[in-house]
Amino acid sequence: MHDDVAQMLSGRWYLPNTPELIALRDACGLLIDEFNALPADRHRERERLLARLFGACGRGVEVVPSLRCAYGFNVTVGDRVFINSGAFLMDDGPITIGDDVRIGPSAILATPLHPIDDHRRRRAGYERTAPIVIADNCWLGSGVTVSAGVTIGRNTVVGAGSVVVRDLPDHVVAVGSPAAPIRELPAETAPD
Repeated sequence: MHDDVAQMLSGRWYLPNTPELIALRDACGLLIDEFNALPADRHRERERLLARLFGACGRGVEVVPSLRCAYGFNVTVGDRVFINSGAFLMDDGPITIGDDVRIGPSAILATPLHPIDDHRRRRAGYERTAPIVIADNCWLGSGVTVSAGVTIGRNTVVGAGSVVVRDLPDHVVAVGSPAAPIRELPAETAPD
């Protein structure tokens, strides 16, 4: 692993505009441009591009264009995942999406954090990252934003337009800004 990537993934402050990181974002952007430009019926070609783009990509994954990522290689996607149009996976840090996850249109999963109190670092453009984990069988509604460092538990539903800034437990419905559980769901049962 290159020094700039290791620093970015370490959770420590780093500068994102080094030549190495810019080149990696550009390479990701070119793959995404190719993915987004494919005609609607080119499912196999999109699957092949996702396998090249993501660090790991499970079976039966469908991503509806348009998609945006920062690097791509920091995204791990499980089996039978559906990501609707307009998703932005800002994967400066790791994003892990479990099996059977559904993500609605215009969702944002953003791993970077920026300095608030340190004016000098903020002016210089420093950031650090914290991972996002979306556990198995989650459903994120339209326009959901998930912040850096958040884990969403198994079988949890996040209502449309919610902003998730803290971990959510397994088996709940959560809504709002910031998202908070409003009711529990039954534990997952075997499909019919």
